[in-house]
Amino acid sequence: MNTKYTLIIFILLLSFTKSVYGQTQETLVIKGSVISETNEPLPFVNVLLNTSEGILIKATITDSEGNFVIKDLKLAKYLLEVSFVGYETIQTEVNIAKSTTVVAPIQMKVSTESLDQVTIVAEKPIIQVEPDKTIFNVAGTVGSAGNNGLEILRKAPGVRLDNNNNVIVEGKAGVLIYIDDRQSFLQGDDLTAFLQSLQADTIESIEIITQPSSKYDAAGAAGIINIKLKREKGLGTRGSISSTVTVGDFARTNNSVSVNTRLKKWTIFGSYSNYIGRSTGFINLYRTQGTKIFDAQNDSEYDGFSNNFRTGADYYVSKQSTLGTVISVNLRDSESRSNSRTPIIDRFTGVTDSILRSPSSSENNSINLSANLNYRYKDTLGKSFSVDLDYRRYSRERFNNQPNFYVTPTGEVLNAIITNQETPIDIDIYAAKVDYGQKLGKGTFETGFKVSQVVTDNTFNFFDVIGGNSNLNLDRSNQFNYDEKIYAVYSKYNFGFNNWKFQGGLRVEITDSQGNLTAENINQNQTVSRKYTDFFPSAGITYQAGANNSLALSYSRRIQRPDYQVLNPFEYQLDELSFSRGNPFLQPQYTDNFKLSHTYKYTLTTSISYSYVSDFFAQVTEAVGENRNFLSTRNVADQEVYNLSISYPFKVNNWWRAYANVYGSYNKYTATNPTFISTEQETFGFYAQNTFSLPKDIKLEVSGWYSSPSIWGGTYETKSLGSLNLAVQKSWKNWTGKITVNDVLYTIPWQGVTQFGDLMIDGRGGNDSRNINFYIRYSFGNSEVKEARNRDGSLEDEKNRIGG
Repeated sequence: MNTKYTLIIFILLLSFTKSVYGQTQETLVIKGSVISETNEPLPFVNVLLNTSEGILIKATITDSEGNFVIKDLKLAKYLLEVSFVGYETIQTEVNIAKSTTVVAPIQMKVSTESLDQVTIVAEKPIIQVEPDKTIFNVAGTVGSAGNNGLEILRKAPGVRLDNNNNVIVEGKAGVLIYIDDRQSFLQGDDLTAFLQSLQADTIESIEIITQPSSKYDAAGAAGIINIKLKREKGLGTRGSISSTVTVGDFARTNNSVSVNTRLKKWTIFGSYSNYIGRSTGFINLYRTQGTKIFDAQNDSEYDGFSNNFRTGADYYVSKQSTLGTVISVNLRDSESRSNSRTPIIDRFTGVTDSILRSPSSSENNSINLSANLNYRYKDTLGKSFSVDLDYRRYSRERFNNQPNFYVTPTGEVLNAIITNQETPIDIDIYAAKVDYGQKLGKGTFETGFKVSQVVTDNTFNFFDVIGGNSNLNLDRSNQFNYDEKIYAVYSKYNFGFNNWKFQGGLRVEITDSQGNLTAENINQNQTVSRKYTDFFPSAGITYQAGANNSLALSYSRRIQRPDYQVLNPFEYQLDELSFSRGNPFLQPQYTDNFKLSHTYKYTLTTSISYSYVSDFFAQVTEAVGENRNFLSTRNVADQEVYNLSISYPFKVNNWWRAYANVYGSYNKYTATNPTFISTEQETFGFYAQNTFSLPKDIKLEVSGWYSSPSIWGGTYETKSLGSLNLAVQKSWKNWTGKITVNDVLYTIPWQGVTQFGDLMIDGRGGNDSRNINFYIRYSFGNSEVKEARNRDGSLEDEKNRIGG
């Protein structure tokens, strides 16, 4: 093993040894419950444990049944303080004289004080495990300050990013990204740019939903990641301004401002964030094809400017119903410049025949607009009703300049081929959904339906540049239109008794799509029509085995439809020897997911899952003749994934807190395409974070991640990756500052090999991941602004399939 990775593992797993040692000591526990004046359990009540002198020792909240547990205590006398919005604060003495002390039920009385004078001080745990999801509470953690949304995702339990910033959950790709319960419209480079422009201090929590119920769209083989943005509490106005400057090979910056205002009948919110700057990257591909070797070496620079605007309002029609709207706009301008050099070598003699030089450039401008109108009704009898109307517009213009010069090893020009491509894209998405729920028997019944339509217009104009003039090449230019309609209906029922909870449901989706390719050459015209109906069952069982143990078993069936861009049969030139094209005949892939999870003492979470993916599709590189190759997405295999994941946040002592997420997975790909080679791979990895509290509100953080050799995208067998990061943070009044050094040992760049047919590639790539960033944040306004309502729009599956 590389000594760099050995150092990372030693530093980041040191805290595990400390934790295991500490578990041998006996800990003392206080248990109790909180009830109302009518003896009803009160959930989410703040429970503080102070010394007899009033110094805070621990804080927690009651669960959904009104119970609370405080652990890791010493023999002593304590003062228990219980508070809740709208109730009088209660204090009571507790004398711990044995391992477990059970206090009498604490009954709270309705307060006569004004609600705006009540302060909520309890903290949420870093990790919360619920029957249908795992919640990673980002807000308030030291590790979040100064990071962007993409970096925060890497820290979430069971989540990792591959070398191309694709999100992988429990060993599977194909996860859907939601923002505030509404699926993201962005994909590929546009999604990466958006997450990079999203400041971590605007994120409240990240929900990892690996087994979505039938209420959710069936799309996404790996489930859903829902990023919940902050919504503060209380009447009044509150906001924050933050900025991060990152210095790598060049400088870049993330900036954000957010404001929330709560009135008696209105909540109005707005935010703006951006990403501005330049970064670098490289990719080297040593390709063996026929009798030739192509040793491509490419260095790139990226200039990006991404702006995100989000605003909305809720009007509280009554205590039971709310009318709301949300409007989001994402604007992205970017330029890239690449300098590619490819020696063409005789495979048997080792002689360089010629060298291909391609100093290419690209300009991208995109606009992503979304609008949502929603209505919510929910009464005290358990009835609920909601309506969502959504519209999305995605428009992108891209211009590529592709000069290609064949030269001798001494630099003499043999031939020059210069081309340009214009590839504008327009996508419109319309969606509407209705949901209804009510109490039924001892459980809750829910049902609903959804209709959506996607209309895409893609144009590809190919120009040959001769004598400085661009001439449209009609034989290589075409237009692709795609129209897709999805009709869905679902029902689900959940109930519980004693310590058991059950949930089951079924979703039915009808897909009707048609793609039309129009070209000047009539022989290239294609029409692909499809109509199919799918059934997606889901079920789950949870069991609470006492106060310290809970078990959950779940199953769901999912579908991953190809991105609209992947279906587009355009041929897009990367350089004179390499190009990519879509596959209009690509079939969707289906996944059956099974998962068993266990939670111990509300902190240590262990999960085991198995997934079977049929018609797995991957991007492969195929040979064309002796010299050229093209990238295309094909159904190549059936995939099996076994995954074990363990996450554990813990407190080593009063000044040292740690969090670790360890995973191991086994991936097996059984070829269904004759040119794809069956493969399998075991992968181990972890993320660990240590936070040390120093005097004068200074905190030190050591964090990092490691991934052993794995299979990327079903085709590349990659070597180990990892990163060691160091940070120091200082807080004072309304200010927070942080300095972070990322990828200290420069171990993020990837290496891998792939083979498809008789073509083999040995590749490596990366970017300026070793960098330093400076972060500053200022908060202003009322610290008690009430939480704005979460919105779950009707654009779910469709929005995430837009190619970047």
